[in-house]
Amino acid sequence: MTQGQLHGRHALVTGGSRGIGVAIAKRLVGEGALVTILGRNSTRAEQVAKTIGAAGFVSADVADRDGLTAAIRAAEDDHGGVSILVNNAGAAESAPFLKAPPEQFQRMLSVNLESVVTACHAVLPGMIAAGTGRIVNIASTAGLKGYRYVSAYVAAKHAVVGLTKALALETAETGVTVNAVCPGFADTDLVRESVARIQEKTGRSEAEIVAEMVSDNPQKRLIDPQEVADCVVWLTGDGARSFTGQSLAVAGGEVM
Repeated sequence: MTQGQLHGRHALVTGGSRGIGVAIAKRLVGEGALVTILGRNSTRAEQVAKTIGAAGFVSADVADRDGLTAAIRAAEDDHGGVSILVNNAGAAESAPFLKAPPEQFQRMLSVNLESVVTACHAVLPGMIAAGTGRIVNIASTAGLKGYRYVSAYVAAKHAVVGLTKALALETAETGVTVNAVCPGFADTDLVRESVARIQEKTGRSEAEIVAEMVSDNPQKRLIDPQEVADCVVWLTGDGARSFTGQSLAVAGGEVM
């Protein structure tokens, strides 16, 4: 059996127990990384970790700064310093801007941006001391363009892209790279649940709803989570050591 390119490296994936996070974690395991799944639901995180052969799991609400830091420290106690951090956890809420209360902006910034800040604060000192590290922030095409009715989410994801660029510059001489991956609408359970809710409210067919979702994607399809995972794995490998501060759109040409 050959060893993968990430053999022995400790990778931590936030939001690793659902959707794109599972796909990323599974690919990292396949490349030989010691993967820690971080999820809010400990039962789900444990089940996913066992199913994909991850090294372990920890549980935290990423919006809880102290809880997230403690979970990362627990993972490091078990498997050593984190050398690959994938900030995948996130959430989206929709509302027209004039009906979006300040609390919605606060929630979106807390989950989508502040969690990235907290996790990076936790692992960066160790990466810099080791002279190597990979941080990949899962943003969204909403971090590269605007969308109607999700202004708080768009603002938060744009902030993640900006943070990625700033951190990449600050760490450029340390052996650490920081990049973002920006998927379009992906074929995940969360998207399918959203489609089902829209069906229930409107009576429209699944095909009609999905077609509207992907209308801005020139390929007219939902993104396979595996495509996002493949991009992440490449960014974490040695071949991407000169690639930092970038935001890769995995979106069928929606953003060019």
